[in-house]
Amino acid sequence: MALYSYRFFSGTCREAMSRYQEIFGGELDVMGLGDMPPGEDAPPDLDPDFVMHAALTLPDGDLLMASDDPSGDGSPVRGVSIYFGASTIEDGERVFEQLADGGSVDMPYEEVFWAKRFGSCTDRFGTNWMVSVDHPTDG
Repeated sequence: MALYSYRFFSGTCREAMSRYQEIFGGELDVMGLGDMPPGEDAPPDLDPDFVMHAALTLPDGDLLMASDDPSGDGSPVRGVSIYFGASTIEDGERVFEQLADGGSVDMPYEEVFWAKRFGSCTDRFGTNWMVSVDHPTDG
């Protein structure tokens, strides 16, 4: 079984997913309207650069998927965050700083009672993130 998030952007999908690839690594595949095969009917009122589907396959095999929202309403996402579990404090700090760059910090990346480090931010694309380095479990 697999469970992945799928993010909708208002015209910034390609830029956002490229930024996430810079931060997390992995392989990015992007399909725009201009990539549709001949004979397929693309909505005539949409830009050929409109992203129909993008998938960032992370080095561990997880996926982050997205597209541009054809409604283009631009409303912020509410009540949802993407969680990144870092393996080290340093990696978590690097990721958090890069995600928060150009966005806003909701909770600083710091030691908390439930984790070695935790922080939440909203990136420049309006995506809410939680970055954590969990306490090791006693086995």
